[in-house]
Amino acid sequence: MQIADLPAVNATLNGLAAILLTTGYVMIRRGHRELHKRCMLAALTTSALFLVSYVVYHANAGSRPFPGEGAIRVAYFAILITHVVLATAILPLALMTAARGLTNRFDQHVRLARWTLPIWLYVSVTGVVIYLMLYQMY
Repeated sequence: MQIADLPAVNATLNGLAAILLTTGYVMIRRGHRELHKRCMLAALTTSALFLVSYVVYHANAGSRPFPGEGAIRVAYFAILITHVVLATAILPLALMTAARGLTNRFDQHVRLARWTLPIWLYVSVTGVVIYLMLYQMY
């Protein structure tokens, strides 16, 4: 594997995190606490791997400018800006939500998870969209 392969790896990790988050949500709605816990811890691990890979890539390759023009450029930056802002918020939110669940503070866990899940899903899905727009469209 080379540094140039990491954006695809990152998109895959983001997509996998979204699948794990969705599966974990379905599991808790069905009353399967242990499966929910496993999915959410796997999503946390997957997102941590993404973060390491992302930092390694950008430390070595820098950033890639978006080549599109017009409306697609506006759409790209709208997605990118919201993604970056929410991505900075999701790390402490995910860690606090996990800590509350792991320490059996379920009322607090649920209250925070109602915010954490949609934000984390948005960040994971838009990470894939950004990859597709930046590396696959042009």
